[in-house]
Amino acid sequence: MSRFVNSVAQLAVFAALAGFSPAAFAYLDPSTGSMILSAIVGLFATVGLALKTYWYKIKGFFSSSESSASEAVTLEGESDTVTRQNSESSS
Repeated sequence: MSRFVNSVAQLAVFAALAGFSPAAFAYLDPSTGSMILSAIVGLFATVGLALKTYWYKIKGFFSSSESSASEAVTLEGESDTVTRQNSESSS
């Protein structure tokens, strides 16, 4: 019970300090908005690249381990075969 009272007291102090704070009168120039937009686009690009990089591991985690392991072996074997065929035909 005391943890609840302590957290309520902390919330009340935070609300009081936030409510009575003076205005900042800060100026955000147009380049600040552009910087924020660039950061958001970069964040989405990073998440997309991470998902693309680890897609088979994520997919394998949520599916059965036997089927994903056989798919991985099949995909790796196919890429080796294609590479060998390309190198033999160009020689």
